[in-house]
Amino acid sequence: MIGSGIFMSPEWVLHHMGSPASSLLIWAACGLLATFGALSYAELGTIIKESGGEYIYILRIFGSFPAFLFAYTSVILVRPASLAAVCLSFAEYAVAPFYPGCSSPQVVVKCAAAACILLLTIINCLNVRLATSIMNIFTAAKLLALLVIVVGGLVLLAKGQTQSFQNAFQNTTAGIGAVGMAFYQGLWSYDGWNNLNYVTEELKKPEVTLPRAVMIAIPLVTCLYLLVNVSYLAAMTPAELLSSGAVAVTWGDKVLGSWAWLISLAVALSTFGSSNGTFFSGGRVCYIAAREGHMPDILSMAHVRCLTPSPALLFTSAMSLIMIIPGSFTTIVNFFSFIAWLCYGMTISGLLYLKIKKPELPRSYKVPIVIPIIVLVAAVYLVLAPIIDQPQIEILYIVLFIFSGIILYFPLVHFKYHPRFLQRVTLHLQLFLEVAPTTRDTN
Repeated sequence: MIGSGIFMSPEWVLHHMGSPASSLLIWAACGLLATFGALSYAELGTIIKESGGEYIYILRIFGSFPAFLFAYTSVILVRPASLAAVCLSFAEYAVAPFYPGCSSPQVVVKCAAAACILLLTIINCLNVRLATSIMNIFTAAKLLALLVIVVGGLVLLAKGQTQSFQNAFQNTTAGIGAVGMAFYQGLWSYDGWNNLNYVTEELKKPEVTLPRAVMIAIPLVTCLYLLVNVSYLAAMTPAELLSSGAVAVTWGDKVLGSWAWLISLAVALSTFGSSNGTFFSGGRVCYIAAREGHMPDILSMAHVRCLTPSPALLFTSAMSLIMIIPGSFTTIVNFFSFIAWLCYGMTISGLLYLKIKKPELPRSYKVPIVIPIIVLVAAVYLVLAPIIDQPQIEILYIVLFIFSGIILYFPLVHFKYHPRFLQRVTLHLQLFLEVAPTTRDTN
């Protein structure tokens, strides 16, 4: 869960909310919403004990067509957008030390983000063990950076640096669209609360593991995020925080002085590790959707020697590079969040359907029905509020893209029409990429 968001999103949450106190409330509310969402998913995971997260739940509850639209949107838009946003945040921190006192040029930032994506593609396509080792090492850098920021903030508060918390609700924004956008940025930092549901088949006793992991991890992450935000506000005025392109770097300049480069390095390592984790886990929906006949066969294949899902990784890499060219961190996160909460809302409505219509289904863990209702209401708000308050043409393009899947679904999936030229393309790609189909474990 802890990724690039906590180093990038505080500036944008404050920008949309207008005051320090209201931004802290948003961070706390995001943690509560993530907890409620994860508890709801925990019950789904004990009813449908299959890996695949939202895709497999939508497939089993609503059927093939909605599941295909989800997989189509996830593989082409959601996962590449997530990777692009994390790599852009890595790039911001990686190049920030070279441009002290001013914003980094966007061309340099985007080139660094593209280089990050290409390097991750090579690592993950060649060696699974190396990718796993990178994830473990860089997680330590991430936690160390956050610990330094939290301790530094507590020291500043002890010294009486509380100016940002005087009249803390002054200039608070009350618009429904602004609050929705603030939630988008905050919830981006909590994204990953549903990751265990992608590997349900691999968990021991999911009926125990899922709720326990949720109740321990997400409250701890919420407290950590609140302490980090308090530390930022103790070191900087709201105006300084809003003008900072890389919040943690500005914090380091003010608190650590000549040692500020350590924060830049730690955050760059942290975000690189997060992007590697996003890349590493990205093939699961692709593989399971292809296994169910909802994606091209080539995306479910693995390299014959390296045993990595290289076609799916190469496709994700290409789509992420395309998104980096016109997009910025905040726009990519906003559009990612719009699609993600549309999918979360549909999944939670499926849980409510099962609770009301099929209470006889065996379930070893039950969440109180009020919790998924709250999550569903929040999902509807997060999808509709920005559209109603500040409609953007890009949202229409996203909706049109989602429904463009209809053109592909009926001939290719429903009627199982496989043009001969597509079969030839698959064969040539297999030979070129040296990949082969994977066998499904029938046990």
